[in-house]
Amino acid sequence: MTITPQDAGRTGAGPSTATAPPGTGFAEEARVPAPPLPGDGSGASSPPAPRHSRMRALDGLRLLAALMVAAYHYGGRGGDITAAWGSSPAVQFPTAHTWFAYGPLGVQIFFVISGFVICMSGWGRSLSSFFVSRVARLMPAYWAAVVLVTLVFALPVVAYEAVSPSDALVNLTLLQQPLGADRVLGVCWTLWAEIRFYALFALFVVLPGANRRRIVLFCAVWTLAAALTKASGEPFLDVLLMPEHAPFFVGGIGLYLVHRDRRDAVAWGIVGVSWLLGQHHAVADLWHPAGQDAFSYRSSAVIILIVTAGFAVVAAIALGALHRVDWPWLTVAGALTYPFYLVHEHLGWVVVGVLHRTLGVPAALTAVLTVGAMLALAWLLHRYVERWSTPLLRKALTPSAAPRRTAP
Repeated sequence: MTITPQDAGRTGAGPSTATAPPGTGFAEEARVPAPPLPGDGSGASSPPAPRHSRMRALDGLRLLAALMVAAYHYGGRGGDITAAWGSSPAVQFPTAHTWFAYGPLGVQIFFVISGFVICMSGWGRSLSSFFVSRVARLMPAYWAAVVLVTLVFALPVVAYEAVSPSDALVNLTLLQQPLGADRVLGVCWTLWAEIRFYALFALFVVLPGANRRRIVLFCAVWTLAAALTKASGEPFLDVLLMPEHAPFFVGGIGLYLVHRDRRDAVAWGIVGVSWLLGQHHAVADLWHPAGQDAFSYRSSAVIILIVTAGFAVVAAIALGALHRVDWPWLTVAGALTYPFYLVHEHLGWVVVGVLHRTLGVPAALTAVLTVGAMLALAWLLHRYVERWSTPLLRKALTPSAAPRRTAP
């Protein structure tokens, strides 16, 4: 499950910085940009964005969403995790598994966060700068996770089947899904959704230049086009416009507009429509999923409540209501979220099998220890992969200024 931590880039207009989950969402950090230049393209001045040094509450929400997804992968579904436990998670967690089954909704929360932060980071940025920031933020940890999971699954003592060498190499492009290759990371589908969102936002907002009018138009057109795509059943448009995910990305964008001006009635309208559509898609997708490994018949009321809570918390952060949630450790939590999200599922199977089936550790303690082990691995990936490779990749992708020619 798009679904993230310090960004490699700069956000906003002017010198203010921001580091940004699936993704994505998963790989985004929240630091508020400097006030925009006057004028939003509508003939009126844009109100300045509120100033906070960092939205640490957003980091905390991101980690909570990642833990929701982990709870689902460890105890809220069947499939390969059943082999790791030796029986169905419904047996291991007789009561809790019904709640763990709501964990996929953490992805929808990721997408709302991603809409918020990508709108913030794309405002006042060139297309090349936006591209560099996304690649430098997403790819180093992703490449490391793909290599690590491939190597672990290739070990003779690991019972899970590794993908073919060719498919593993294709996975390094993050284009394995449209090409039909086997996935190394089960959660990479959310990153594929994030990439499509980045592409749409870059093409229709960043390239012509972000302003309020253009962003409102983008939200309106994408929302309508996504609804029509769902009605048409056209596969290509479904892949391009992502009708099930669009309301969450658009809702996050609307919440960033609210963050800039809480009196913006149009922005609130974008948020409201996105929430209405988002809860519909969440209920339709999760109430009784078709997959044989899913724990079905979740409560539609609970799904709506969780989606509503996700929108509400991001709204509270956007309005500054949670500015007191400013604990420094949340910065670390935000930094660990993306690598944790990447590795927790497949490598978690291995850890669960060793702890529970080999060593006989009780299920509840195994789950806690597995999460702890994946967080520790995430810290190692952040410390020894992201912290040096992200700025290095950003520098390599940033075109250097051409040297001035002097007259002889």
